[in-house]
Amino acid sequence: MANLTHFNETGAVHMVDVGDKNMTKRVAVSEGYIDMQPETLALIIEGGHSKGDVLGIARIAGIMATKKTAELIPLCHPLPISHVDIELDPEPTDHRVHCRTTVKTVGQTGVEMEALTATQVALLTIYDMCKAVDRGMTIQSVRLLEKAGGKSGHWTRDQRIEP
Repeated sequence: MANLTHFNETGAVHMVDVGDKNMTKRVAVSEGYIDMQPETLALIIEGGHSKGDVLGIARIAGIMATKKTAELIPLCHPLPISHVDIELDPEPTDHRVHCRTTVKTVGQTGVEMEALTATQVALLTIYDMCKAVDRGMTIQSVRLLEKAGGKSGHWTRDQRIEP
């Protein structure tokens, strides 16, 4: 279990001790999609949804989720988030909304989980707001694209895999 840092030498689950790590700038970028019926996407784009600005509310939900990640994922460390950017871009040709999240901090551990959580919650919020007109929406391809900072350095996904 040496490669799984949330297990100690006896196999017991524990929170990783980051106390001796250096404070460095940390960045993580994630993405995901929500597929939907063309009419649902048109409703979002035109702003005709009776619940209001779907993408604006989803963006706020994603930002809130970033700050709550340590409460949702049992072994995550609470982090002082310095920046969150959530881009929600409708893609009419593919009948979907693309979400790209960037999270930054200065700390002793990375923000990958915060970026992934924000992306997922933003997309779930779109689902929640639009489920009355389209229960068949599908959230997919939520994944880490890039992380920077810390001892392991800079990592990027080799190639973007389109769903």
